[in-house]
Amino acid sequence: MVGGAFVKLVEELKGTMSIQLICEHLGIVRSTYYRWKNSQNKISRKIERDQTIGQLCSAHKFRYGYRKLAALFPDVCEKTVQRVMQKYNWSCRVKVKKRKRTGQPAHVAENQLNRAFRATAPFQKLTTDITYLPFGQSILYLSSIMDLYNGEIIAYTIGPSQDTAFVLDTLRQLEVPEGALLHSNQGSVYTSYEYQKVIKENGIIISMSRKGTPADNSPNETFHFSLKSEEFYTLERVHLTNAIVQQKIEDYMYYYNYIRPFQKLNCHSPIEYRTTAA
Repeated sequence: MVGGAFVKLVEELKGTMSIQLICEHLGIVRSTYYRWKNSQNKISRKIERDQTIGQLCSAHKFRYGYRKLAALFPDVCEKTVQRVMQKYNWSCRVKVKKRKRTGQPAHVAENQLNRAFRATAPFQKLTTDITYLPFGQSILYLSSIMDLYNGEIIAYTIGPSQDTAFVLDTLRQLEVPEGALLHSNQGSVYTSYEYQKVIKENGIIISMSRKGTPADNSPNETFHFSLKSEEFYTLERVHLTNAIVQQKIEDYMYYYNYIRPFQKLNCHSPIEYRTTAA
């Protein structure tokens, strides 16, 4: 009699007689029964663990590698999570690198942020940028503003062109307190007279990256890279309408702010982190 079948039989009969007596009748040493039972329990725990990891991979659309997922399982080592993901082909999809572009500045402000990307309070340091969305019937653009306190996207606009009115529409969604720092690259929309006039009238401190140095605004660069690679580059090549592209951006913004875990935020989402801190 195999161990699994014997353990199952004992579980069915132990209400009518002792485990010792069952083992004697079936000619099995009691210690052997407990060894088989422990083995079955280990197998059950492994199956449950694998199912939990699979559910988490599916919930995040297989966007993350084993290190980020392992952070959500404090009792499971990284190597175990890696082996499970490889076993069931749950590994992270390959991310496509973003094409970099530089601006042609006209009226440039100093780089007052100077890569000091940590903030101790909301609306203390903000970064903004524009990225292109070549996934629909025509190219769309996304303008976003990030709060460096928790990495939350606090305002964004989607449109068919990237002009000064486009970025000001994003900015006017917010009530930015006087003295807050707003960092951007040297794109023409940010160096325009109209944009800088609105910034200065509201008492906001202007900061700009150095020419051809996207790393000076890496938080926004990283966000746009994640949005494209996680929401679009993981799809099969299909033709999307602009309306579908905009809806997918809306869905991702909610996911990014409310659900997506960040290790630097103790595996909280940006909204969870801000709410907990408050």
